[in-house]
Amino acid sequence: SSSCLRTYGDRISRISSYTTLSGARSFASFNAQYPPQQPNSMGGGGFGGQPVTALPQHTDLRALPTPVNLGLHMVPERTAYVVERFGKYLTTLTPGLHILIPIVDRIAYVHSLKEEAITVPSQTAVTKDNVAVHIDGVLYVRITDAQKASYGVSDVRWAIVQLAQTTMRSELGKLSLDRTFAERETLNTSIVAHINDATQGWGLECLRYEIRDITPPTNVRVAMELQAEAERRKRANILESEGEKQAEINRAEGQKGATIALAEGDAASILAKAHATAEGIRSVAEACGEEGASSAASIKLAEQYLEGWAQLARKGTTVIVPANAADP
Repeated sequence: SSSCLRTYGDRISRISSYTTLSGARSFASFNAQYPPQQPNSMGGGGFGGQPVTALPQHTDLRALPTPVNLGLHMVPERTAYVVERFGKYLTTLTPGLHILIPIVDRIAYVHSLKEEAITVPSQTAVTKDNVAVHIDGVLYVRITDAQKASYGVSDVRWAIVQLAQTTMRSELGKLSLDRTFAERETLNTSIVAHINDATQGWGLECLRYEIRDITPPTNVRVAMELQAEAERRKRANILESEGEKQAEINRAEGQKGATIALAEGDAASILAKAHATAEGIRSVAEACGEEGASSAASIKLAEQYLEGWAQLARKGTTVIVPANAADP
């Protein structure tokens, strides 16, 4: 209508005063001073890649309002504008300066192509051994195709959160409680693979999924703490017994070595004494064959005889004397 054309003409004339500023700053200042009116349900507009008639209610998602088509648009970096002409998809605007036809063309969706961290709310899941646990996580996603993200699903971010929750419940049902804690990395990888397989037509890629907390029931948590304490005591007892065993082995090895060394010392001593005795006997035998050896032997024998009598007299009070003391 003529009133609508006059409104757009008035806004276009006002924007001329901002052309001396650079790029997106001029349009940001203009939109701040002259905010566009919200379109009705038959018109354009959007929020986070969705029409204004269906605003997402997730507080952890960024809101991306759709600008009013004034003909000239500066698309920021890592952002995609989905443009419709007469309600039909026309093109996707990449970062840079673009010219559109007012009234005929409208920016229906605005998507951020940056990686987003989406909180997956806590939910209850049942493990393979029938233990109910509370689990939550963080989902890292990125839009790769703005057209598919706009028309492939009504609310792409809400849909992927629901898909992450159902996939997480399904994967937890395959694991026991103990394996759930031990194989967290495997669980994350499996959830990412299932999400990417299911979202091929949504223009969205799941980069990674991180489980934040796994909270079992109170009674199970107490039982797990008791089990962990018992395992610690068991390991301590095993280590103590291993230490005592090694100590006994070391003592036995030491005693064995000492006994062997003592026996070897005694054997060496006996052998040395035997060699000395043999050498003495050999020397005596050689000396007996020489001239005058018999007289020397008789004198030595008489000395030993007298020394023996002296020792006998010192040790006892009774002395037995042979009948002929002169004949030993």
